[in-house]
Amino acid sequence: MTFIKSIGQAVLGLATLAIVSGANAQAEPLPYPNKVVTLVTHSSPGGGSDVFLREMTKYLGRYIDATFIVENVQGGSGGKAMARVASGPADGSVFYATTPTYIYTSLMSKPQSTYKDMDPLVNIFADSEVIYTRTDGPYKSLKDVIEHAKKERGRWGAANPASLERQAAEQLKRAAGVTPAIVTHEGGGDMMLNVLNGTLDIGIGEIQELRSQLDAGKITLLATFNPERITEKPDVPTVKELGYDVSLVKFRGLAGPKGVPDATKAVWDEAIKNLLADPEYKKAYTAEVLVPQLIGEKDYPAFINNFATSTEEFLKSTGAIK
Repeated sequence: MTFIKSIGQAVLGLATLAIVSGANAQAEPLPYPNKVVTLVTHSSPGGGSDVFLREMTKYLGRYIDATFIVENVQGGSGGKAMARVASGPADGSVFYATTPTYIYTSLMSKPQSTYKDMDPLVNIFADSEVIYTRTDGPYKSLKDVIEHAKKERGRWGAANPASLERQAAEQLKRAAGVTPAIVTHEGGGDMMLNVLNGTLDIGIGEIQELRSQLDAGKITLLATFNPERITEKPDVPTVKELGYDVSLVKFRGLAGPKGVPDATKAVWDEAIKNLLADPEYKKAYTAEVLVPQLIGEKDYPAFINNFATSTEEFLKSTGAIK
């Protein structure tokens, strides 16, 4: 549990570059060497990374003079998407949406390409993980879910087998002393459908991928894995305060093929700083409970390597890898 806690605190505690609301919001877009940039995700349409990229691209063109395309490359728990980017041209025309999944996949399987075959570019957000259920279902609290799992085992939903959500589910199982079946999915959209139709007792995901059904009152948040309660959702308790010593936060950023020019990386550093200060985008990402955690290209590689090292130590301690 100490590992999960320390990673969450590390993400939230990292020094970030100053973001002044509204600063440079009207600046001319920075010149860029490519007119089209492809942002690749392993997530299916409607999943967390897919929603993050598609929302960001609505505003990114204000700060980088290019057209942005989101490409979903599913399969292999992110392995296919990593290979797509790692083998791409190192000219700033293709990037991968980084989350802890690409570390877990690299360590727990043998993909064609791993996180080591890409250069971390920039981290943009910390993203809250939440436990949710259908509003008209039998579970009104996390306690209800745990009690059901003690009596009838239960079924919990998570993203792909190498995801942080899957690790969160496994940690909660251990902390609660229950053995529900953990059902994995390639994307959050598919998982949410199975929660809504009653196939799953709960799902673990991010608020941004749940927004439409949450606003419609179809799903209810039972808890968050955040170290502290979510500012925008103060009535949602943390898993830890409910008695289970598990906490984590997901990072969201970008990585490119090895060898992206320093000048291109510098454009992204400046553009993301300006993007996060954009009032319209700030309103949008705040509604999705995304917390700005800007880590530039000089510091992001060390952050990723430290996360990978800690993750590997943790997985070895649990016997998940040798």
